[in-house]
Amino acid sequence: MREFIVEADGGSRGNPGPAGYGSVVLDAATGETLVEAYEYLGVVTNNVAEYRGLLAGLRAAHDLDPAARVHVRMDSKLVVEQMSGRWKIKHPDMKPLALEAGRVFPPGRVTYEWIPRERNKHADRLANEAMDSAASASSVRKPTPAAAEADTETKSKADAGTKAETKAETKAEADVRAATAVASPGWAPADMGAPATFVLLRHGETPLTPQKRFSGSGGTDPALSEVGREQAERAATALARRGTIQHVLASPLTRTRQTAAAVADRLGIEVTVEEGLIETDFGAWEGLTFGEVRERYPDDLNTWLSDPEAEPTGGGESFAATATRIAATRDRLVAAYAGRTVLLVTHVTPIKTFVRLALGAPPESLFRMELSAASLSAVAYYADGNASVRLLNDTSHLRP
Repeated sequence: MREFIVEADGGSRGNPGPAGYGSVVLDAATGETLVEAYEYLGVVTNNVAEYRGLLAGLRAAHDLDPAARVHVRMDSKLVVEQMSGRWKIKHPDMKPLALEAGRVFPPGRVTYEWIPRERNKHADRLANEAMDSAASASSVRKPTPAAAEADTETKSKADAGTKAETKAETKAEADVRAATAVASPGWAPADMGAPATFVLLRHGETPLTPQKRFSGSGGTDPALSEVGREQAERAATALARRGTIQHVLASPLTRTRQTAAAVADRLGIEVTVEEGLIETDFGAWEGLTFGEVRERYPDDLNTWLSDPEAEPTGGGESFAATATRIAATRDRLVAAYAGRTVLLVTHVTPIKTFVRLALGAPPESLFRMELSAASLSAVAYYADGNASVRLLNDTSHLRP
Protein backbone atom coordinates (compact mmCIF):
# COMPACT_ATOMS: atom_id res chain seq x y z
CA MET A 1 0.00 0.00 0.00
CA ARG A 2 1.35 3.40 -0.97
CA GLU A 3 2.03 5.93 1.80
CA PHE A 4 1.97 9.73 1.55
CA ILE A 5 2.90 12.57 3.87
CA VAL A 6 0.72 15.67 3.71
CA GLU A 7 2.07 18.94 5.08
CA ALA A 8 -0.41 21.81 5.22
CA ASP A 9 -0.67 25.33 6.56
CA GLY A 10 -2.92 28.37 6.32
CA GLY A 11 -2.68 32.01 7.24
CA SER A 12 -4.76 35.18 7.43
CA ARG A 13 -3.35 38.70 7.41
CA GLY A 14 -5.66 40.42 9.87
CA ASN A 15 -7.48 37.34 11.21
CA PRO A 16 -9.93 37.63 9.64
CA GLY A 17 -8.21 39.13 6.60
CA PRO A 18 -6.82 38.17 3.19
CA ALA A 19 -6.06 34.47 3.62
CA GLY A 20 -4.60 31.50 1.83
CA TYR A 21 -3.40 27.95 2.32
CA GLY A 22 -0.50 25.82 1.16
CA SER A 23 -0.32 22.02 0.94
CA VAL A 24 2.39 19.56 -0.03
CA VAL A 25 2.09 15.85 -0.74
CA LEU A 26 5.29 13.84 -0.28
CA ASP A 27 6.16 10.24 -1.02
CA ALA A 28 6.71 8.74 2.43
CA ALA A 29 9.33 6.30 1.16
CA THR A 30 11.51 8.69 -0.86
CA GLY A 31 10.61 12.13 0.48
CA GLU A 32 9.92 13.28 -3.09
CA THR A 33 7.49 16.18 -3.48
CA LEU A 34 4.58 14.90 -5.56
CA VAL A 35 2.10 17.79 -5.42
CA GLU A 36 2.18 21.41 -4.31
CA ALA A 37 -1.09 23.26 -3.90
CA TYR A 38 -2.00 26.76 -2.80
CA GLU A 39 -5.05 28.98 -3.04
CA TYR A 40 -6.10 32.49 -2.12
CA LEU A 41 -9.32 32.27 -0.06
CA GLY A 42 -10.51 35.84 0.32
CA VAL A 43 -11.20 37.12 3.84
CA VAL A 44 -11.36 34.27 6.39
CA THR A 45 -9.73 33.40 9.72
CA ASN A 46 -6.43 31.58 10.31
CA ASN A 47 -8.22 28.47 11.54
CA VAL A 48 -10.46 28.22 8.50
CA ALA A 49 -7.44 28.67 6.22
CA GLU A 50 -5.60 25.88 8.05
CA TYR A 51 -8.53 23.51 7.65
CA ARG A 52 -8.80 24.41 3.96
CA GLY A 53 -5.11 23.60 3.55
CA LEU A 54 -5.61 20.21 5.21
CA LEU A 55 -8.59 19.46 2.99
CA ALA A 56 -6.67 20.39 -0.17
CA GLY A 57 -3.72 18.20 0.83
CA LEU A 58 -5.93 15.20 1.56
CA ARG A 59 -7.77 15.60 -1.73
CA ALA A 60 -4.49 15.84 -3.64
CA ALA A 61 -3.26 12.65 -1.96
CA HIS A 62 -6.56 10.94 -2.77
CA ASP A 63 -6.23 11.95 -6.42
CA LEU A 64 -2.83 10.27 -6.53
CA ASP A 65 -3.96 7.02 -4.89
CA PRO A 66 -7.36 6.56 -3.20
CA ALA A 67 -6.06 3.39 -1.49
CA ALA A 68 -3.05 5.06 0.12
CA ARG A 69 -2.29 5.66 3.79
CA VAL A 70 -1.63 9.27 4.77
CA HIS A 71 0.30 10.88 7.60
CA VAL A 72 -0.58 14.57 8.08
CA ARG A 73 1.93 16.99 9.61
CA MET A 74 0.83 20.49 10.60
CA ASP A 75 1.97 23.23 12.98
CA SER A 76 -1.64 23.94 13.98
CA LYS A 77 -2.18 22.29 17.35
CA LEU A 78 -5.89 23.05 17.05
CA VAL A 79 -6.39 21.18 13.75
CA VAL A 80 -4.19 18.24 14.74
CA GLU A 81 -5.90 17.73 18.10
CA GLN A 82 -9.40 18.17 16.71
CA MET A 83 -8.85 15.83 13.74
CA SER A 84 -7.26 13.27 16.09
CA GLY A 85 -10.44 13.34 18.17
CA ARG A 86 -8.83 14.64 21.35
CA TRP A 87 -10.33 18.15 21.24
CA LYS A 88 -13.92 19.10 20.57
CA ILE A 89 -14.88 21.00 17.42
CA LYS A 90 -17.38 23.66 18.43
CA HIS A 91 -16.86 26.54 16.03
CA PRO A 92 -19.55 26.51 13.31
CA ASP A 93 -17.10 27.52 10.54
CA MET A 94 -14.77 24.61 11.27
CA LYS A 95 -17.20 21.76 11.87
CA PRO A 96 -18.17 21.25 8.20
CA LEU A 97 -14.53 21.52 7.07
CA ALA A 98 -13.44 18.94 9.64
CA LEU A 99 -16.25 16.58 8.64
CA GLU A 100 -15.35 16.97 4.98
CA ALA A 101 -11.67 16.28 5.68
CA GLY A 102 -12.62 13.18 7.64
CA ARG A 103 -14.51 11.78 4.66
CA VAL A 104 -11.70 12.00 2.09
CA PHE A 105 -10.13 8.72 3.25
CA PRO A 106 -11.76 5.88 5.22
CA PRO A 107 -11.37 6.01 9.03
CA GLY A 108 -8.02 4.71 10.23
CA ARG A 109 -6.11 5.50 7.05
CA VAL A 110 -5.04 9.01 8.13
CA THR A 111 -2.86 9.88 11.12
CA TYR A 112 -1.96 13.32 12.45
CA GLU A 113 1.20 14.81 13.95
CA TRP A 114 1.90 18.29 15.29
CA ILE A 115 5.24 19.75 14.18
CA PRO A 116 6.94 23.08 15.04
CA ARG A 117 6.49 25.87 12.52
CA GLU A 118 10.14 25.69 11.43
CA ARG A 119 9.52 22.14 10.18
CA ASN A 120 6.53 23.24 8.12
CA LYS A 121 8.32 25.83 5.97
CA HIS A 122 7.32 24.32 2.61
CA ALA A 123 3.57 24.57 3.25
CA ASP A 124 4.01 27.93 5.01
CA ARG A 125 5.82 29.33 1.95
CA LEU A 126 3.01 28.19 -0.33
CA ALA A 127 0.38 29.73 1.97
CA ASN A 128 2.24 33.05 1.84
CA GLU A 129 2.48 32.79 -1.95
CA ALA A 130 -1.28 32.38 -2.01
CA MET A 131 -1.78 35.49 0.13
CA ASP A 132 0.78 37.44 -1.89
CA SER A 133 -1.08 36.51 -5.08
CA ALA A 134 -4.32 38.08 -3.83
CA ALA A 135 -3.95 41.11 -6.08
CA SER A 136 -4.11 38.88 -9.16
CA ALA A 137 -6.45 36.33 -7.57
CA SER A 138 -4.08 33.48 -8.33
CA SER A 139 -5.56 30.14 -7.37
CA VAL A 140 -3.03 27.53 -8.40
CA ARG A 141 -2.34 23.87 -7.90
CA LYS A 142 1.16 22.99 -9.07
CA PRO A 143 2.12 19.33 -9.45
CA THR A 144 5.75 18.44 -10.03
CA PRO A 145 6.59 16.32 -13.09
CA ALA A 146 6.28 13.14 -11.04
CA ALA A 147 2.83 14.12 -9.87
CA ALA A 148 1.78 15.13 -13.38
CA GLU A 149 2.27 11.53 -14.50
CA ALA A 150 0.09 10.34 -11.63
CA ASP A 151 -2.63 12.98 -12.03
CA THR A 152 -3.56 13.75 -15.63
CA GLU A 153 -6.49 15.95 -14.63
CA THR A 154 -4.38 18.72 -13.12
CA LYS A 155 -3.78 20.56 -16.38
CA SER A 156 -7.47 20.86 -17.15
CA LYS A 157 -8.12 22.16 -13.61
CA ALA A 158 -5.38 24.77 -14.01
CA ASP A 159 -6.82 25.82 -17.38
CA ALA A 160 -10.24 26.28 -15.78
CA GLY A 161 -8.66 28.42 -13.05
CA THR A 162 -6.99 30.61 -15.70
CA LYS A 163 -10.31 31.23 -17.45
CA ALA A 164 -11.83 32.37 -14.16
CA GLU A 165 -8.93 34.66 -13.28
CA THR A 166 -10.35 37.89 -14.68
CA LYS A 167 -13.65 37.49 -12.84
CA ALA A 168 -11.96 36.52 -9.57
CA GLU A 169 -9.53 39.42 -9.73
CA THR A 170 -12.20 41.96 -8.87
CA LYS A 171 -13.31 39.96 -5.83
CA ALA A 172 -9.74 39.51 -4.58
CA GLU A 173 -9.03 43.21 -4.82
CA ALA A 174 -12.25 43.97 -2.98
CA ASP A 175 -11.27 41.47 -0.26
CA VAL A 176 -7.91 43.17 0.20
CA ARG A 177 -9.47 46.62 0.38
CA ALA A 178 -12.06 45.49 2.92
CA ALA A 179 -9.53 43.76 5.14
CA THR A 180 -7.12 46.69 4.90
CA ALA A 181 -9.80 49.03 6.18
CA VAL A 182 -10.34 46.76 9.20
CA ALA A 183 -6.80 45.64 9.93
CA SER A 184 -4.61 48.69 9.31
CA PRO A 185 -3.32 50.23 12.56
CA GLY A 186 -4.18 53.90 12.23
CA TRP A 187 -2.35 55.26 9.19
CA ALA A 188 0.26 52.49 9.07
CA PRO A 189 0.71 50.48 5.84
CA ALA A 190 -1.09 47.13 5.67
CA ASP A 191 1.75 45.14 4.12
CA MET A 192 3.66 44.13 7.25
CA GLY A 193 2.03 40.72 7.50
CA ALA A 194 -0.37 39.50 10.14
CA PRO A 195 0.35 40.90 13.60
CA ALA A 196 0.55 38.96 16.82
CA THR A 197 -2.76 39.96 18.40
CA PHE A 198 -3.20 39.66 22.15
CA VAL A 199 -6.80 39.63 23.34
CA LEU A 200 -6.57 40.55 27.01
CA LEU A 201 -9.30 39.15 29.25
CA ARG A 202 -9.46 40.17 32.88
CA HIS A 203 -10.68 37.35 35.12
CA GLY A 204 -14.23 37.30 36.45
CA GLU A 205 -15.17 38.58 39.88
CA THR A 206 -13.98 37.00 43.12
CA PRO A 207 -15.51 37.75 46.55
CA LEU A 208 -12.88 40.51 46.92
CA THR A 209 -13.64 42.29 43.63
CA PRO A 210 -16.88 44.15 44.52
CA GLN A 211 -15.30 45.18 47.84
CA LYS A 212 -12.42 46.77 45.87
CA ARG A 213 -9.76 45.07 47.95
CA PHE A 214 -6.15 44.68 46.84
CA SER A 215 -5.86 41.17 45.45
CA GLY A 216 -2.49 40.41 43.92
CA SER A 217 -0.12 37.47 43.75
CA GLY A 218 0.83 37.64 47.41
CA GLY A 219 -2.59 37.16 48.92
CA THR A 220 -5.09 34.36 49.46
CA ASP A 221 -5.55 33.44 45.74
CA PRO A 222 -9.37 33.58 45.80
CA ALA A 223 -11.50 31.59 43.36
CA LEU A 224 -14.25 33.05 41.19
CA SER A 225 -17.54 33.86 42.85
CA GLU A 226 -20.85 32.74 41.37
CA VAL A 227 -21.04 36.09 39.57
CA GLY A 228 -17.49 35.62 38.32
CA ARG A 229 -18.26 32.18 36.92
CA GLU A 230 -21.24 33.59 35.03
CA GLN A 231 -19.05 36.39 33.67
CA ALA A 232 -16.48 33.86 32.48
CA GLU A 233 -19.20 31.91 30.63
CA ARG A 234 -20.46 35.07 28.96
CA ALA A 235 -16.93 35.95 27.86
CA ALA A 236 -16.50 32.42 26.52
CA THR A 237 -19.69 32.70 24.50
CA ALA A 238 -18.63 36.03 23.00
CA LEU A 239 -15.16 34.80 22.07
CA ALA A 240 -16.50 31.59 20.56
CA ARG A 241 -18.87 33.66 18.44
CA ARG A 242 -15.95 35.72 17.11
CA GLY A 243 -14.02 32.58 16.22
CA THR A 244 -10.57 34.18 16.04
CA ILE A 245 -8.79 32.83 19.14
CA GLN A 246 -6.07 30.27 18.35
CA HIS A 247 -4.33 29.87 21.71
CA VAL A 248 -5.29 30.48 25.35
CA LEU A 249 -2.73 31.49 27.99
CA ALA A 250 -3.47 32.24 31.63
CA SER A 251 -1.84 33.59 34.75
CA PRO A 252 -1.19 30.81 37.27
CA LEU A 253 -3.62 32.21 39.85
CA THR A 254 -6.88 30.36 40.47
CA ARG A 255 -9.26 33.06 39.25
CA THR A 256 -7.52 33.43 35.89
CA ARG A 257 -7.18 29.68 35.34
CA GLN A 258 -10.90 29.24 36.05
CA THR A 259 -11.81 32.04 33.63
CA ALA A 260 -9.47 30.65 30.97
CA ALA A 261 -10.88 27.15 31.39
CA ALA A 262 -14.40 28.39 30.65
CA VAL A 263 -13.23 29.94 27.38
CA ALA A 264 -10.92 27.09 26.39
CA ASP A 265 -13.63 24.49 26.94
CA ARG A 266 -15.96 26.39 24.64
CA LEU A 267 -13.28 26.74 21.96
CA GLY A 268 -11.81 23.25 22.28
CA ILE A 269 -8.34 24.65 23.06
CA GLU A 270 -6.00 23.72 25.90
CA VAL A 271 -4.90 26.35 28.43
CA THR A 272 -1.20 27.14 28.77
CA VAL A 273 -0.17 28.63 32.13
CA GLU A 274 2.13 31.64 31.70
CA GLU A 275 3.91 32.82 34.85
CA GLY A 276 4.69 36.22 33.33
CA LEU A 277 0.98 37.14 33.36
CA ILE A 278 0.63 36.98 37.15
CA GLU A 279 -0.76 39.98 39.06
CA THR A 280 1.47 42.40 40.97
CA ASP A 281 2.32 41.43 44.55
CA PHE A 282 0.78 44.09 46.80
CA GLY A 283 2.70 43.03 49.90
CA ALA A 284 1.09 43.93 53.22
CA TRP A 285 -1.81 45.59 51.39
CA GLU A 286 -3.22 42.26 50.16
CA GLY A 287 -6.87 41.92 51.18
CA LEU A 288 -7.19 45.56 52.32
CA THR A 289 -9.31 48.29 50.76
CA PHE A 290 -7.71 51.49 49.49
CA GLY A 291 -9.15 53.35 52.48
CA GLU A 292 -7.68 50.84 54.94
CA VAL A 293 -4.26 51.14 53.32
CA ARG A 294 -4.45 54.95 53.47
CA GLU A 295 -5.34 54.74 57.16
CA ARG A 296 -2.61 52.25 58.09
CA TYR A 297 0.23 53.15 55.69
CA PRO A 298 -0.39 56.75 54.51
CA ASP A 299 3.22 57.62 53.72
CA ASP A 300 3.90 54.38 51.86
CA LEU A 301 0.71 54.80 49.85
CA ASN A 302 1.49 58.39 48.84
CA THR A 303 4.96 57.38 47.73
CA TRP A 304 3.55 54.43 45.75
CA LEU A 305 1.05 56.69 43.99
CA SER A 306 3.75 59.14 42.90
CA ASP A 307 6.76 56.92 42.24
CA PRO A 308 6.60 53.83 39.95
CA GLU A 309 9.78 52.51 41.58
CA ALA A 310 8.13 52.41 45.02
CA GLU A 311 7.06 49.04 46.40
CA PRO A 312 3.94 48.44 48.51
CA THR A 313 4.52 48.08 52.22
CA GLY A 314 6.16 44.80 53.12
CA GLY A 315 8.20 44.33 49.95
CA GLY A 316 5.64 43.83 47.19
CA GLU A 317 6.28 44.47 43.48
CA SER A 318 6.63 48.03 42.17
CA PHE A 319 4.89 49.17 39.00
CA ALA A 320 8.33 49.58 37.40
CA ALA A 321 9.18 45.95 38.17
CA THR A 322 5.79 44.85 36.83
CA ALA A 323 6.43 46.80 33.61
CA THR A 324 9.81 45.15 33.16
CA ARG A 325 8.24 41.72 33.66
CA ILE A 326 5.34 42.40 31.29
CA ALA A 327 7.64 43.81 28.60
CA ALA A 328 9.78 40.67 28.72
CA THR A 329 6.68 38.46 28.62
CA ARG A 330 5.28 40.49 25.71
CA ASP A 331 8.47 40.17 23.67
CA ARG A 332 8.69 36.43 24.25
CA LEU A 333 5.04 35.83 23.38
CA VAL A 334 5.11 38.07 20.28
CA ALA A 335 8.02 36.01 18.95
CA ALA A 336 6.34 32.71 19.82
CA TYR A 337 2.92 33.63 18.38
CA ALA A 338 3.78 35.84 15.40
CA GLY A 339 0.76 36.19 13.12
CA ARG A 340 -1.53 34.48 15.66
CA THR A 341 -4.42 35.64 17.81
CA VAL A 342 -3.85 34.70 21.44
CA LEU A 343 -6.13 35.10 24.43
CA LEU A 344 -4.22 36.19 27.54
CA VAL A 345 -6.32 35.74 30.69
CA THR A 346 -4.74 37.92 33.32
CA HIS A 347 -5.29 40.77 35.82
CA VAL A 348 -5.78 44.53 36.13
CA THR A 349 -2.15 45.60 36.42
CA PRO A 350 -0.73 43.39 33.64
CA ILE A 351 -3.49 44.40 31.20
CA LYS A 352 -3.12 48.11 31.96
CA THR A 353 0.64 47.69 31.56
CA PHE A 354 0.29 46.01 28.15
CA VAL A 355 -1.85 48.95 27.05
CA ARG A 356 0.42 51.59 28.60
CA LEU A 357 3.51 50.19 26.92
CA ALA A 358 1.72 49.91 23.56
CA LEU A 359 0.72 53.59 23.76
CA GLY A 360 4.07 54.76 25.11
CA ALA A 361 2.13 56.38 27.97
CA PRO A 362 3.71 57.40 31.30
CA PRO A 363 3.37 55.21 34.42
CA GLU A 364 0.71 57.47 35.94
CA SER A 365 -1.62 56.45 33.10
CA LEU A 366 -2.23 53.22 35.02
CA PHE A 367 -4.43 55.24 37.42
CA ARG A 368 -6.42 56.73 34.52
CA MET A 369 -7.76 53.53 33.00
CA GLU A 370 -10.91 51.70 34.06
CA LEU A 371 -10.74 47.91 33.74
CA SER A 372 -13.82 45.95 34.76
CA ALA A 373 -13.99 42.29 35.74
CA ALA A 374 -14.24 39.98 32.69
CA SER A 375 -13.61 42.91 30.33
CA LEU A 376 -11.87 42.48 26.97
CA SER A 377 -9.03 44.58 25.58
CA ALA A 378 -6.79 43.93 22.58
CA VAL A 379 -3.35 44.97 21.33
CA ALA A 380 -1.79 44.04 17.97
CA TYR A 381 2.01 43.84 17.57
CA TYR A 382 3.51 44.31 14.10
CA ALA A 383 6.76 43.13 12.55
CA ASP A 384 8.24 46.65 12.58
CA GLY A 385 7.95 46.79 16.37
CA ASN A 386 4.91 49.07 16.47
CA ALA A 387 1.76 48.24 18.42
CA SER A 388 -1.88 49.18 17.95
CA VAL A 389 -4.43 49.26 20.78
CA ARG A 390 -7.63 47.94 19.23
CA LEU A 391 -9.93 47.56 22.22
CA LEU A 392 -10.08 48.61 25.86
CA ASN A 393 -12.42 47.52 28.66
CA ASP A 394 -15.18 46.09 26.43
CA THR A 395 -17.96 44.72 28.64
CA SER A 396 -20.74 44.50 26.04
CA HIS A 397 -20.75 40.69 26.31
CA LEU A 398 -21.73 40.93 29.99
CA ARG A 399 -25.02 42.71 29.32
CA PRO A 400 -28.21 40.62 29.62
